[in-house]
Amino acid sequence: MPSTAQIIHDAESLPVEERTVVVDFLLKTLNPPNPEIDNLWKAVANRRLQELRTGKVTPISGEEVFGKIRKRFG
Repeated sequence: MPSTAQIIHDAESLPVEERTVVVDFLLKTLNPPNPEIDNLWKAVANRRLQELRTGKVTPISGEEVFGKIRKRFG
């Protein structure tokens, strides 16, 4: 069995697209997907998208959000 160092070395030589597949696979072994939670998040995302599309909420730019954070905590 290859050593951890050898596995890392081999992974580093992969194209970026293949490295993302490896990373995604490894992360899923640490935190397996939970379809129930995923479905809840999908429902939240769909609701928020509808709120944006209908004008119920007004989007705020990331620049403005981070500016407020820096002002408050910086």
